[in-house]
Amino acid sequence: MGGKLRVINRVLVGLAGLALFCVGGAVLAAGTGLSVPSWWPWYGPGDVLLSDADRYRWRDEGWWWPVVIAVLAVLVLLALWLFVAQLRRARLAEVLVDSGDGEGALLRGRALEGVLEGEAESLEGVSRAHITLTGRRSTPQARVALLLEPHASPAESLTRLTTEAVAHARDSAGLEVLPAEVHLRAASHGARRVT
Repeated sequence: MGGKLRVINRVLVGLAGLALFCVGGAVLAAGTGLSVPSWWPWYGPGDVLLSDADRYRWRDEGWWWPVVIAVLAVLVLLALWLFVAQLRRARLAEVLVDSGDGEGALLRGRALEGVLEGEAESLEGVSRAHITLTGRRSTPQARVALLLEPHASPAESLTRLTTEAVAHARDSAGLEVLPAEVHLRAASHGARRVT
């Protein structure tokens, strides 16, 4: 999904940039008095983008304002969707594993995340783990969220996570490095009753 979103993003940004470049170039050429072809929509510095007739042509039609509002609403929703998609970090779909033959093999990102989560949850003091791989498939990065048990030492849990679970994942995937951003949170526990 992350790869498809990147392709859609690049296509839409490219088309929007091309359209803005063409319109801007047409206005600039006409505004500076350059000779323009006869089919060009603007002819010179004194020409206006929209004449009075163009602006008032559809004003009395009943369908005009609902269509304008619907088109603008769709454009705003599309822009908001693209903006939110940019803010989200894309989850890595696959990791390029060095297979020794010079070409490499592809490993599903979710599979590596599952293995990392399983090994992290097996560490002493870790109640639950959530791993998300981001970055590029040749240089993945791990975002780790650990829920620690009340008695766990955060420093020891972090050390064991990096020297065991992350190191094993890095070595098994044939990666030179596997940077990890780790968020630690302690599990809440009820107060003990002393009698």
